[in-house]
Order: sequence, then C-alpha cells, then structure tokens
Amino acid sequence: MRNYAALTEIHRELYRLRHADAILSWDDATMMPASAGRARAEALSTLRGLIHQQATQPHMADLFAGAADESGQLQPWDQANLREMRREWLRATALPQSLVEAASRAESHSEQAWRRLRATNDFAGFLPFFRDVVRLKQEAARALSEKLGLSPYDALLDAFEPGMKVAQITPLFARLRAFLPTAIGKTMARQRTEAVATCAGPYPVDRQRELGIEMMRRLGFDFRRGRLDTSHHPFCGGVPEDVRITTRYRADDFLAALYGVVHECGHAKYQQHLPQNWLGLPVAEPRGSCIHESQSLLLEMHVGRSRAFAEFAAPMIAAAFPDLAATEPDAFDPTHLLRQLSRVRPTLIRVDADELTYPCHIILRFELEKQLVDGSLHPEDVPDAWDAGMREMLGLSTRGNDRDGCMQDVHWPAGMFGYFPSYALGALAAAQFFRAAKRTCADLMVQIGHGDFARLDDWLDRHIWSQGSFRSTSELIEGATGVPLSTEAFEEHVERRYVQGEG
Repeated sequence: MRNYAALTEIHRELYRLRHADAILSWDDATMMPASAGRARAEALSTLRGLIHQQATQPHMADLFAGAADESGQLQPWDQANLREMRREWLRATALPQSLVEAASRAESHSEQAWRRLRATNDFAGFLPFFRDVVRLKQEAARALSEKLGLSPYDALLDAFEPGMKVAQITPLFARLRAFLPTAIGKTMARQRTEAVATCAGPYPVDRQRELGIEMMRRLGFDFRRGRLDTSHHPFCGGVPEDVRITTRYRADDFLAALYGVVHECGHAKYQQHLPQNWLGLPVAEPRGSCIHESQSLLLEMHVGRSRAFAEFAAPMIAAAFPDLAATEPDAFDPTHLLRQLSRVRPTLIRVDADELTYPCHIILRFELEKQLVDGSLHPEDVPDAWDAGMREMLGLSTRGNDRDGCMQDVHWPAGMFGYFPSYALGALAAAQFFRAAKRTCADLMVQIGHGDFARLDDWLDRHIWSQGSFRSTSELIEGATGVPLSTEAFEEHVERRYVQGEG
C-alpha cells in the first residue's frame, strides 16, 4: 500500500500547514493590531499558496491511480480516508495557485475593511473590496464547476456540504417558507399574554466572561485544548488539538454573549471529540457544515433554550450578577429566563434571531448569494435586494442601515459563499438528532436540568462525533435518526415548544 501511505503523509503535512493557517486567521480576528492587516494578508496569501502547491503536487495523480489499485486491501476507515483525500485533491486541482493566492489576499483585505467600515455603516467604502471578492469567487466557481461537473453555486456549496445541491435544498426551504409564517404568528399571539421580567443591566464584561467560561466548563469544553476570546463576530476556529472560540459582549444584554458561547461550544465539543486515532487525515474532519451547525444549534437551541436548562442555568446567572439579581430577582427566575430565551419577534440581526425567525434570515442569504454567484445580482445592488427580502420575509426594512443589513455577517467579506444554507440545514438535523437522543435516553431532560450532559455527550459521540467523515452526511443522519433529513422533527419541535408553549 505504498501509494496510499504516501498520500496519507502528504495530507498529514497539509494538516500541519492548515493548523498554522487556522491560528493566524484566529489571531487576525481577535488580537492582531489594526495596522498589521496588510502584512497578515500577504502572509496568509503566501501560506495558502504553499498549501495549494502541497495539495496539487504533479505526482499525486499517479499516487491516486496506484492507491485505487490498492483499495481492495484497505480497511473501511482507510477506504473512506482515500475517498476524502481524492475529493480534496479534485477540488484543489481545479484552481490555479495564482487564483488561490489572489482570492486569499482579497478576502483578507475585505474582512479587515468590513470590521472597520461596518461600524460606520459605510457600504460605499466597502464596495470596492466586496467587488473583488465576488469577482474572484465567481472565477473560482466557474473553474470548480468545469472540473466537478456541477453548477457554479453547487460547486461552492460542495466545499461546505459535500454532495449537497440546490435541488435538494430548495424543497426543504420551500416547506419552511410555507410553515414558518403561521407558526410565528401563533407563537407571537400566545406570547403577548405572557409577562416577561427583564433587567437592562449594566452587565460588566468581566463578569460576563467569567460566566461564559464557567458555562463552558459545565458543558464539557476541554480548556487544556482550547480557549475563549473576543471578536467582532462569534466563531469557532483552530484545530481539534487547539480549539479557539469567540463571542462578543454588550453591557445591556448578557444573553447575547452567553448564548454565543453556548453555540460555539457546540462546535468546539464536536471538534474536540473527532476520532483521535485519525487526526491529521481527512477522514477525521467534521462531516460538513450541516453536521457542524447541527451540533451548535442542538446545544444552543434544543438544550440551551429548554425549560430544564433554564432551571440549571438561572442560579449560575444570578450568581454572576448578584447586585442585579438582588434588586430585580424576577428577571433571573427560571420561568422569566425561559420566556426571554424563547421570545419570538422579527429582528434585523441573524445571530440575535429566535429559533423561528432564524431560518428566514438564512433563506434570504441563500437566495441572494446564488444570484451574486451567477451574476444576476451585482454587488452594488445588494443593499436594495437585502431590504426587499427582509421586508418580504420578516416585515422589517434595512434601507439606509447596511450595518444591520447586508454588512452584518462576516461570511461574504471573507468569501464564504455557499456556507449560509448549512445553518438552516443544521437546524433541521439538530431537531432530528435531539429527538432521537431523547427517545434513547428517557430521562435526558431531567439530567440536563441537573447540569449533567454526560448521557447526551455519549449519544452524540457514538453517532456523530466519533464518526468524523467516515460516512456521508445522509448516511450519518439516517444512521443516527432512522430517517432522511426533513423538516418534520423541526416542525414538531416548533409546535411543542413555541406554538403550544410547552418549553
């Protein structure tokens, strides 16, 4: 198995290079001095060019041909690893190194400009950076399309969700568009009859950070292999041996930061529990963005916004802000905490959206980025298209407010076209996974109410985390839940928790 062994060594070297890329990118978003941006962009561009060279060495074609002949001797995990290595290689060889380096440089400059210009609502200033990113992404999409035999947008989508196509997403999103308006209307009507006690703070950032770290510990985050930091946009980065998560803070709202931590902790736990014996090889990578997002949304939404979790978390929160809890105790009571967490109301900001309106944000972005990739929507027209979509989907306008409109997310400035659908697909998968876990563990909610997540972690590890990329997304979902991905479990969850108000 000489050819297969040579390919695995190449990919272990690639993993080490991508480790360096991941930490440089994390530092760019968290700690890098503002004036270092241009130098960092060049460093990342050069590093990604070297990674591309390593991933497209001319003799790899012969190695893959030889490994195909050896595949009958390989064990199942090695066969899956060979499949994933070949998939990476096909995508890499579709793109010239010059395009990889140019795109990296443009995306770094764009993201750095976005951090600065979003704060001042300056879309016009951001537009030249955005145009460059879109142009280069269109070029990459065309090259990938030709090599992979996919549509340009499907070729970008495949980078984040292997095998997924617009044709599979469209009926799922159509069902959500049909189901959600009525569910949102019924939930808001019911919730208008409920009083919700809140406290405006202020919530000191140092106390919020301490609360987030304690919550991470209770949820099972391994601080020996990770850390928490602050960024403009919450994210989970790094590698399984060194997972970096971030959140952002507001003095008047501790829940935004805390649930940013809970969400990213779901990503992080998946990263930290990937198959240890295979780390450094593609088969040990997460199984696409849908599954990754399902882990964060399962923890944030299904666990974190449940009545059981509110009973567990309320005393921790009150202890973090004792003066406020003493003066306004109702706001820190589990019942009122749960009502705050489950409140449904349209909002401009995706990351602050409730569980029902959140998919509407994703469907809007999905529709717009498809048009950006095929050229039917020009970058300069995005603010108007965004405003029209928000008015249609959620009855809100962003006219003149690009900061809270089309500039709110880091994904497009960073060139991540094709990622957004994963959030809604992940919400559907999370509902199926959590339903299956509860059916297996009859007292799961009782355990969560006691702050005990061991049984849930065991189920997730057995069915998802330990599987890495051994199986396809559809095989993973059906193997864990017994049924293909659909909206059924999500609709059932929404009806019970929100429309009926059962918590």
